[in-house]
Amino acid sequence: MKIVSVNVGGPREVQWRGRRVTTSIWKSPVQGRVRVATLNLEGDEQSDLSVHGGADKAVYAYPVEHYPFWRNELPAIEFPFGAFGENLTIEGLLEADVRIGDRYEIGSAEFQVTQPRMPCFKLGIRFGRDDMIRRFLRSGRSGFYLAVLREGEVESGDAIKFTGRDPDAPSVADVAALPES
Repeated sequence: MKIVSVNVGGPREVQWRGRRVTTSIWKSPVQGRVRVATLNLEGDEQSDLSVHGGADKAVYAYPVEHYPFWRNELPAIEFPFGAFGENLTIEGLLEADVRIGDRYEIGSAEFQVTQPRMPCFKLGIRFGRDDMIRRFLRSGRSGFYLAVLREGEVESGDAIKFTGRDPDAPSVADVAALPES
């Protein structure tokens, strides 16, 4: 288990359906050590704090193992690391194996899994496809949000060390598959 890429980005205004929308979904890989703070990574910013970011969604992790699926599913689209708006492109942690509340040390920081990602309309803007949210949810490839338990630094190549779990907690995949109420 390791970090493949650390990705950050800031707000950008885009045209969507005749109106201006501010989004921070475009993330780009960065090199070197990156400071992890309670609410985000250094150099990263969320645009709409009413639905993005905050202590429970400080960092978004997405498995690199899902990239081949998307490249096959949508061959006309490029998928650089960070394409899904993730801060950490990770290897070795899939939604079916990760449980809500799992704790991990990465670099000098410590994280806790809080929830699967349930995307907003901006994922569709990112890929220029109105059907992207439906495809994303149907795929079962949600990735997951992390709270920062201990601030520190991370870097591409850092090992991800499992540090604890509530054995009764549901997996990220189980929570993502729950019907909306």
